[in-house]
Amino acid sequence: MAKIDTRGMSCPQPVLMTKKGIESNPNNIDILVDNNTAKNNVSRFLKSAGYTFEVTKLDEDYLISAKK
Repeated sequence: MAKIDTRGMSCPQPVLMTKKGIESNPNNIDILVDNNTAKNNVSRFLKSAGYTFEVTKLDEDYLISAKK
């Protein structure tokens, strides 16, 4: 499983890192984001790429766990 930490980055960087991550590990990926905009944009990208995902709130961050 690939893990990507995008905390501290603004869009579109979290989406670009997610795209790169699923290219190298297309089955399962965890993405850590620290703002609502990144959460929404990464979730939208994963949905368009055919992934199912869960979003978990972790204190001030969000963990997006996706699988295909």
